[in-house]
Amino acid sequence: MKKVITAEQAAGLVRSEDVVSISSSSGLGCPDKVLAAIGARFDSEGQPRNLTTLNPIAAGDMYGIKGIDHIAKPGLLSRVLAGSYPSGPSSLPMPAIWHMVVDNQIEAYNIPSGILYDMHRDAAAKRPGVLTKVGLGTFVDPELQGCAMNEAAAANPVVRKETFDGQEWLYFPAIVPDVAIIRATTADEHGNLTYEHEGALLGGLDQALAARNNGGIVIAQVKRVVKEGSLRPHDVHVPCNLVDYIVVDAEQWQTTQTPYDPAISGEIAQPLATFEPQVWGPEKVISRRAAMELAHGHAVNLGFGISANVPRILLEEGLHGEVTWAIEQGAVGGMPLLGFAFGCASNADAIMASPNQFTYFQGGGFDVTLLSFLQVDGNGSVNVSKLGAKPYLTAGCGGFVDITAHARRIVFSGFFTAGAKLEVGNGKLTILKEGKTRKFVRSAEHITFSGVIGRQRGQRVTYVTERCVIDLEDDALVVREIAPGIDLQRDVLDQAEIPLRVAKDLRVMDAALFTDAPFGLRLKAEEVRRGASLQVAKASHPVDVALAAPVVKEVLVAELHRG
Repeated sequence: MKKVITAEQAAGLVRSEDVVSISSSSGLGCPDKVLAAIGARFDSEGQPRNLTTLNPIAAGDMYGIKGIDHIAKPGLLSRVLAGSYPSGPSSLPMPAIWHMVVDNQIEAYNIPSGILYDMHRDAAAKRPGVLTKVGLGTFVDPELQGCAMNEAAAANPVVRKETFDGQEWLYFPAIVPDVAIIRATTADEHGNLTYEHEGALLGGLDQALAARNNGGIVIAQVKRVVKEGSLRPHDVHVPCNLVDYIVVDAEQWQTTQTPYDPAISGEIAQPLATFEPQVWGPEKVISRRAAMELAHGHAVNLGFGISANVPRILLEEGLHGEVTWAIEQGAVGGMPLLGFAFGCASNADAIMASPNQFTYFQGGGFDVTLLSFLQVDGNGSVNVSKLGAKPYLTAGCGGFVDITAHARRIVFSGFFTAGAKLEVGNGKLTILKEGKTRKFVRSAEHITFSGVIGRQRGQRVTYVTERCVIDLEDDALVVREIAPGIDLQRDVLDQAEIPLRVAKDLRVMDAALFTDAPFGLRLKAEEVRRGASLQVAKASHPVDVALAAPVVKEVLVAELHRG
């Protein structure tokens, strides 16, 4: 029990100028009690000062788990490198951390979540940093914002371009954490950690390794402590030799707005009949049309927003289980949750550690990603990471840049304009009042996905809206389908700031999409992935056929002989 200390004692271990790595994803896995103690210590003692925090995914939410807001105080916090930040609706007050960002009180950076995890792995292995193509052509690129969220950050870049082996890469020097604050469910008396009530593993292991390997300390917040030797070794995710101190918070919440749900942590399976279908309306039409892009057997990444409803569409259509969902926090399969509990899934097949999930995403191992958009520009580039007028309405890029970098197939979903009054039913769309804000714009505030790079990489990109479906082609954005009941010129072409080409074989979207009843969704036939993988292999490096498995070897030889 020597490792068990109070939250106040843990806060006393953090020194001024420390780099502190925090494991969390909004309310999911947030070590809130320890962060609160650090903030309280600063209020009473004026220490510690000038902390830098590393947050691969947002720490805290706007619904009662304050997270980083506990330490968002001038003098206490000086620099934040985060994959995302707490976000929520405009009806709630702006979080304290966002006030510090927009008022230039701290250096604030938005670094893709997967890259931040990679930076921890490189720090742990004492490698110099991350060399990656993730983020080229986006706001991550130093030729644009270089991840900086304000002027204070722009003055101290965290990324630069390098040429290596004749190619252009982004280079992120590794940053060594002095302290890692992670969270689990159970610790034994030695400090072994298990995660049986958690909705995700996140990156606690990688963050602990980065701190411990460089002489730092690891503080773990848990719900309970049990006798040494009582935990199954296979259940231990972070071993005792990586954990210095344990803080107990018996009341820690599982995730945003959820004290505890055993289906989220995979302890029970929730009956499918208990999942509520998506409410009828224009958003459901968009989700339905996005679902039509999927094939049997697909591995599908889901992003926050409209796209998160697509699993409910498949359930309603009797197709649950025909594709496998994968979300960045680590859940594979099951039923992803909605709203600000997104990041967890009920009835998951598996829960991977988030850094490993990002390796899968960065390498494009999945079939399709379903994401949202705020703005689309004339190049087909997408902004989801910045809204200058109300910055905290978006969390930043999160894993969006990692996911889209090498995805073969991308489906973006969103409304064609913002604020429109729409009615769907009886097989058609009716625009009662047009939106005031255009979303297909000349210049996006931020480039979170680069249409230019997407074209160069041969990515297939589609934009699904309530009134039309648009494809990204080599030289234009092309309207492929329009909704029944609307006028092409008035409701689509005239409502975009950019020119849209109309396909010669323009089709009308299926009227069944616009009727409040199951519409008979039929997924596409399962696609063969092997050919695409071979093309990538031949283009990027020689294939050693002798090392291939027999059945794959036969295919490789045939493909290579064909040139």
